[in-house]
This record gives sequence, structure tokens and C-alpha cells, in this order.
Amino acid sequence: MLTDEDIKRIRKEFPILSREVSGRELDYLDNTATSQTPLSVVDEIKRIYTTSKANVHRGVHTLSQEMTALQEESREKVRKYINAESIEEVIFTRGTTEAINLVASSFGSRFKRGDEVILTVMEHHANIVPWQLLRDRTGIVLRVVDIDDKGVLNQEQYRSLFNERTVMASFCHVSNVLGTVNPVKEMISFAHSHNVPVLVDGAQAAPHLRLDMKELDCDFYTFSAHKMYGPTGIGVLYGKKKWLEKMPPYQGGGEMIAKVTFEHTTFAELPFKFEAGTPDFVGIAAFSKAIDFIDSIGIENIEAHEHALMEYTQERMMKIPEMRIFGTAPHKSAVISFLVGRSHPYDLGLLLDKQGVEVRTGHHCAMPLMDRLDIPGTVRASYAVYNTFEEADTFLKALTRAAAILE
Repeated sequence: MLTDEDIKRIRKEFPILSREVSGRELDYLDNTATSQTPLSVVDEIKRIYTTSKANVHRGVHTLSQEMTALQEESREKVRKYINAESIEEVIFTRGTTEAINLVASSFGSRFKRGDEVILTVMEHHANIVPWQLLRDRTGIVLRVVDIDDKGVLNQEQYRSLFNERTVMASFCHVSNVLGTVNPVKEMISFAHSHNVPVLVDGAQAAPHLRLDMKELDCDFYTFSAHKMYGPTGIGVLYGKKKWLEKMPPYQGGGEMIAKVTFEHTTFAELPFKFEAGTPDFVGIAAFSKAIDFIDSIGIENIEAHEHALMEYTQERMMKIPEMRIFGTAPHKSAVISFLVGRSHPYDLGLLLDKQGVEVRTGHHCAMPLMDRLDIPGTVRASYAVYNTFEEADTFLKALTRAAAILE
């Protein structure tokens, strides 16, 4: 478990946490949307732009070679972080959204009318809309797994949806609204027993849980750097080599080719086959420092600290009259979505902001889940490793005050 001194040391890496909002010290609790970025990452971005910036894989000169090495070192660091078999299975994208679109478009090109893809009601729009676009193009059918009142997926229903027409299952590791940590290993194993490949949206898991692609045995896994203390605009698609080799390219252009003529093009080997154009090589290289930051603390320590904050906060929130927390699964990440009485989430969010507390309000890009819960949206508070119990108390005090105003 991290000590108070550990947290103080960690917070020094994040100057933004010392700024003020509405005349109050910032209490940043919107980490599910994006985490803040440590100085080690910011300094690396500055260092590259001032000393080493050059396009990758396209030059024999020193700067290009240096930048290429930095990008590929970052790829290896990602591979190690998720325990993938090979760097050929690590594709850099612009984020989780693009990674899922890549799979839906490229891997999904083999699907035909009547084929079925299994999703869940708790999915982010990024893991719904790409499959709907594919449905509209090809005539596939989307099947949806429901949840119980605690926000736990109905595993009996999930298993019942598999049949001879099922070609894919795609679901989140952790719900960005409910915080539910799904039993993805068991769900993947069941899908594989029916010869069905699986994509896991790991955007909310990668910053908080230890990942092991060999153990999970999923076919595809996606996540974003900006939720992992890294730069924006960078994401990762992990894919099993056996699938990536068979999939057509998602985009065409430079870098992803071996030879081009007007009659025919041959494509580059993995992973470059899916990395058309100039990548954000500076962001990719700096992402390496974000992984170093996580590793320096220990993902288990991060998870334990965040979980303690969540339990501390939820227990005290329930003392506020008419408090409703959405997502009370036994295995839950540090996300708390809630409403107080008839108060609109935007009103609560604005009143919290006036007290220096930054939370997320709305449907959280999960409108089907809001429909399932029969609510317009929620207020969502979410923790990261740099948050403190003092900040939790500040949030609770501000929330109590806001709730009383709106009573």
C-alpha cells in the first residue's frame, strides 16, 4: 500500500494539481475521461521536439535513426506491459476508438449477412457505433448482453447468445460508467470454446489493472495512452498475429507498403501494415515514459490505493439523503457514478466545479446504458493514483453542500 509520503512524491510530478479552480485548490476527479500527465512525459516531449524530431523509418540520417529507435523502444515497452508474444502484435493507433474501428472494418470485412456479433449494454459508444456501421454495410446482427441491478453482466444470457451464426464477441474489460470489472478471462474462454474470436475494450483497465495477453488469450485488446498518464492521440491495438496477418489494411498510404506500382501494391510486414502515414512518433516515444511512471509505482499499488479511495468515498456518500450510486458490482474499479434525488447531473457538476471539484457529467458516451438505467445521465467521480483521502473529503463536503442547495 502506498504511504502518504509516496503520494506526496507522486503529486510533485503533476504541477497542474496545485492550480486553483474557482478560488479553490483543484480537486481533479475526472480521471476516467483522461488522466493528468507527469513531468517525465512532458519533459520527454519537450526534449524530442528540441533535440531529436525527425520522421521515423524513412531516413538514414542520425535524427531519423534516433527517432525510429525511440518509437520502437516504446513499442517493446508496450509489449512488455501487456505481456504480448511479439512486437508484431502491437499496433499504434490514435486511440481506443480508432483501434476498435480498425478491427470492425478490417477483421469485420470477412463477416456476411446474418452473422452475429455479441456486445453488452454497458459498452462505450466506441464499441457500439463501429459495429453498427459494419451492420449497415454488411447486414450482420448485433446481440446485446444485459446487466443486473448491481451492474453485473448476465453471464447466463451471454452464454445463451452463442450459436452457429456467432462470429465475434466484443466487450469492455471495465465499464467507464459503472466501474464493473468484467470476468473477461472466463468470457473469452467460453467464446473460444465456440470458436468465436474476442475483442476487449481495455481503455478503463489498462491504467488500473495488470494486463497479460497470454493469460487472457483474447484475440484483440485496445487501450489509450491519455488515460495512462501519457500523451493524447496515442492508442494501442493488440492483435494475435494469426489474425493480423490475414486482415486487410485499414488505411493505405506511406509506411504500410512494401512496393507500389499503379498495377499492384504489396504491403509491409506487421506491425507496419496497419500504421499508414506519419505517426505521432513524439507521442509514441513519450508514452514510454508514462509506462515507466506506472511501473515505478507498481500497478498493484495503484489499484489498491484507488480502490481504498473508492470504498472510503462510496461509504460516506451513502449518508447523503436520496443518494443513488449506479454500479455496485463486487469487483469494481475506482469509478463512482451517481445522482442525488431529482437533481440534474449538470447542476450538480456545476456546483461542484464552483467548489474546485472537477467531475464528469452526462451520458459518458454510454447512452444505451443510460436508457437501460432509465436516467438521462449521471455525475461521475473517478480516482487516479495521485488522488488523496483529503481530496475525497473535499469532494464529500462539496457534494453535501451542493445536494443541500438543490434539495
